[in-house]
Amino acid sequence: MIFLIDQNLEGYAEILLGAIASKGWLDLIPIQFITFAEIELPPNSTDRVVWRYAQLHKMILLSNDTMRSIG
Repeated sequence: MIFLIDQNLEGYAEILLGAIASKGWLDLIPIQFITFAEIELPPNSTDRVVWRYAQLHKMILLSNDTMRSIG
């Protein structure tokens, strides 16, 4: 399972991944967090570009909008 992390959430993503790892979930489910920088996606990319990239590469997008809808 690959998550594309919005650049505004990178710090939160590290905390989330640490919590997932501490509970042993990484032993059961391969989870990877990818940043915009790692895939050379410009930080000012439009929502449409980011969404299409995530869909094309079968990634789950974790963005500020996502956090507002679940938080």
